[in-house]
Amino acid sequence: MREILGERRTNGNGNGKDGRDGDPALRRAALRYARHRHWPVLPGAAVLEDSGCACERPDCVVPGAHPADPPLLAATADPAMVAWWWTERPAAPIVLATGGRAPCAMSLPALAGARALDACDRLGVATGPVLATPTRWMFLVEPYDLPELGELLVEQEHVPSSLRFHGEGGYVPLPPSRTGAGDVWWVREPRSAGGRVTLPRAAGLLDVLVAAGLTAPDQGSRLAY
Repeated sequence: MREILGERRTNGNGNGKDGRDGDPALRRAALRYARHRHWPVLPGAAVLEDSGCACERPDCVVPGAHPADPPLLAATADPAMVAWWWTERPAAPIVLATGGRAPCAMSLPALAGARALDACDRLGVATGPVLATPTRWMFLVEPYDLPELGELLVEQEHVPSSLRFHGEGGYVPLPPSRTGAGDVWWVREPRSAGGRVTLPRAAGLLDVLVAAGLTAPDQGSRLAY
């Protein structure tokens, strides 16, 4: 199994400084996603010192990994807006609004995600960017819509509840954010071809992720990063 499973990462600035202190690495990363990747991002709810969430919901299961104020619909790739957000809130996690023209994602619990990536490499299945927290791994894929996803899922005999889909109206945290579960990091960083990030189709990864997801415990309706 990959050594990076469960590995604690720094936030990418090389000194291990915690993003909750307002590390400028978060602002630089958010601008890079907006300016160079053209990904719609927005600041997420802050993580408190006790690893709780600034949204103040006592039952929040994704502290630091979800939008709060502004709402998800405000996500943008406008560098000026992104620069202002992270100037005003330099400790805010970076949230990617998935779907539309932005990447979508499929995610698994960390152990199953590591198994899925190993299986992809073993089988020669091409992957794109993969990001992780200590508890969950996310595979970025080409944008898909609900009808397309439905057609893919109906062909599966069983889809484990541990496998989650982040399409239009969804979101995932981006490195070098910190969530209540810990740091977010790239397992495989984005690669560009022709000016855009190379992404696989969901159909190409689904069988492997389903198989890996069947090895993870059923999580019911709760999703934690």
